Amino acid sequence: METKKTDSAQHIFPRDWRKRYPVVERGEGVYLWDKDGRRYMDGAGGSAVVTVGHGNREVIHAMSSQAQKVCFPYIGNFLSQAQIELADKVISFLPPGMSRVYFVSGGSEATEVAIKIARQYHLLRGKEGKVHIISRWLSYHGATLGALSLSGHMQRRKDYLPYLLDSPHIPPPYCYRCPFALCYPACHIRCAEELERTIKKIGADHIAAFIAEPIIGNTAGAVVPPAEYYPIIRETCDKYDILLILDEVITGFGRTGRNFAIDHWGVCPDVLIFGKGISSGYASLGGVAIHEKIFDAFTRSPSSGFFLGYTFSGNPLACSAGLAVLNYIDEHHLVEECARKGAYLRVKASGLKDLPLVGDLRGKGLLMGIELVSDKEQKNPFPQEMMAAETLKAIAMEKGLLLMPGSGTADGVEGDHLVIAPPFTITTEELDLLLDLLESSLREWWKRHGKSHSK
Repeated sequence: METKKTDSAQHIFPRDWRKRYPVVERGEGVYLWDKDGRRYMDGAGGSAVVTVGHGNREVIHAMSSQAQKVCFPYIGNFLSQAQIELADKVISFLPPGMSRVYFVSGGSEATEVAIKIARQYHLLRGKEGKVHIISRWLSYHGATLGALSLSGHMQRRKDYLPYLLDSPHIPPPYCYRCPFALCYPACHIRCAEELERTIKKIGADHIAAFIAEPIIGNTAGAVVPPAEYYPIIRETCDKYDILLILDEVITGFGRTGRNFAIDHWGVCPDVLIFGKGISSGYASLGGVAIHEKIFDAFTRSPSSGFFLGYTFSGNPLACSAGLAVLNYIDEHHLVEECARKGAYLRVKASGLKDLPLVGDLRGKGLLMGIELVSDKEQKNPFPQEMMAAETLKAIAMEKGLLLMPGSGTADGVEGDHLVIAPPFTITTEELDLLLDLLESSLREWWKRHGKSHSK
């Protein structure tokens, strides 16, 4: 049956059915164009996905070459050369000791695999009681039910609570809004000590793992922990035979100016989750990397494997995209560029703190969060019904800048922030333009909405 070409999107189930979306036509570098010819600077890299820029010819060529060979061999029958080479490349980015990689189609699937790996690791060692995975409030680990169970963002969890696993959560290392009303460094890193307190309450024999984003991404706006936080967490996990799972879906492969965000603190995880930036959005790709000690436990067991069951795991077309992206990051020294440009971004953006609605600027590398407040002294959030971040995103989009808004920043319900996460290939001149558009958007929002709600 012949289908009529249309732009009405009448058969699309949209993310927001009350919103009218422009239709994207093409992308190049840090820019996207819609079908009406409007240009947008991708200041958020989609959702911290795009690393090597839109329309990257080297990635497109690699995918085209792979597509002409083979696109889908079933993982139960074959490995592919692209899968093998990508695994080697991923390991070259990771801390020493990380030795094996399992590929999936994105971050949510990767979290599900990490949950199963933690369970199987303890089962194979005769520790069947280790079932719980501790996570943190204000976190996000994916949209599938297992991943959402570990997530700590109430707005995303609330409708599905009857289906979620019983997962303990501890407060995040959020100095701007310390959950313990303490100040660093006099706090003695109470947020890290809370992990051991929770382990003791539940019992270490019942805890399989602790999962965390090294820098809390979209749900809290690039919250960076105190320097001592992860060394304490690592020591606590080792003390109680608990796996440390780090979610680097947003921060992995250079975004923060290091290969992985955890490298800022010199800590090695047992399991590391990745996604988003590994393929720069050219294909659906994610994965899990595990430490050699985990794989050793598997190989010493009587079994030869355990059920994961992802049809597109290790897909060669996706892996060819990932390999081309990581090669491009390596060859163009983009990890170092993220560190350099990130330092430039933070210096140039520091003046935004003088605006009445900017409470905090934070982040590392090309990942920056801006927390919005109605009262800078009291750190009061704007009323939830104002949808401050969403309406600010809309104003920025009118001006040709794409931002990533977030809500629930203050307590899981109220609070707003923006995330800046442009492609690694952005130039300093483009960063200047991004900041000009951002400041103009913030001022315009305050003019339209802010004054009447400030306290």
